[in-house]
Amino acid sequence: MNKILLALMFLWGGNVLASDAVYTGFFSNNAVSGYDTVAYFSEGKPVKGNKKYSTTYMRAKWLFSSADNLQKFQQNPKKYTPQYGGFCAWAVAVKNHRASGDPQRWDVVKGKLYLNYDRGVQAKWQQNISEFIQVIKPRPEDVVIVERLCL
Repeated sequence: MNKILLALMFLWGGNVLASDAVYTGFFSNNAVSGYDTVAYFSEGKPVKGNKKYSTTYMRAKWLFSSADNLQKFQQNPKKYTPQYGGFCAWAVAVKNHRASGDPQRWDVVKGKLYLNYDRGVQAKWQQNISEFIQVIKPRPEDVVIVERLCL
């Protein structure tokens, strides 16, 4: 029993560490829960991605609704990657904490995509978006991790 538990912890822990810069959930490696991040900009709404149009970036799998959106992402992934790796923007700003980002709770502000945990948290975020964005400063260790993952 202990060996099985140890093996499960190793497998689960490895997945968390491998995708720490991008929120993917516990049982998936799909960024933004499989939603097409380009669609937030081009269609103004969340659109589920298709496994046929996928790429790997920052050790996470990114799905897109079309070959065109996949190509746009591959040409400029930083433009379409959600801020704070898709973690809840309000939690990062206010609590300096990583909480899951819900692809249905989103805002595009000055050309950048932000996700939040749920409707209530998004309402708090929307009351003072510009101040929350100014509060969040990347930690030097996070910048190094992201730079290594992007190589």
